[in-house]
Amino acid sequence: MFQIGDKIVYPMHGAGVIEGMEEKEILGKTEEYFLIQMPNMQMMIPRGRINQLGIRPVADQATLKVVMNNFAEETNDDTLTWKQRYDENLKKLKTGSIEDGADVVKDLMRRNQKKALNSSEKKMLEDARGMLVSEISLAQGMSQDEVLTALENELRV
Repeated sequence: MFQIGDKIVYPMHGAGVIEGMEEKEILGKTEEYFLIQMPNMQMMIPRGRINQLGIRPVADQATLKVVMNNFAEETNDDTLTWKQRYDENLKKLKTGSIEDGADVVKDLMRRNQKKALNSSEKKMLEDARGMLVSEISLAQGMSQDEVLTALENELRV
């Protein structure tokens, strides 16, 4: 189970740090909550729902190395319509896996270099990139700008 100070990832939200525990009574029920500081917000998550929500520790260094190596590989599937691609990418993001999230970011960033994305895919790219960058930033101790520059450089290889 997680403890104060642990670096975690909340699927579809990004990475953060558990800053404390707090007991709260909501609707007559008292529960213990993790206080999680995310880059742009603070969240309270019931201790008993942590596993259900797919919260996991940030990726280790070996996983990050694999993610960055795979980021340079071109793997676009041009046979899918934008809607099929969007649905597949959304499924990947919901897994909470850094590898799946990185695939979504890589695919959409590459597509955006070739041709402008539609508004739905632009929003997905923005959200997915934010989640990926927040995790790598927290795991590596880098600024988010440094991480974004590193990802963009990998695409140029």
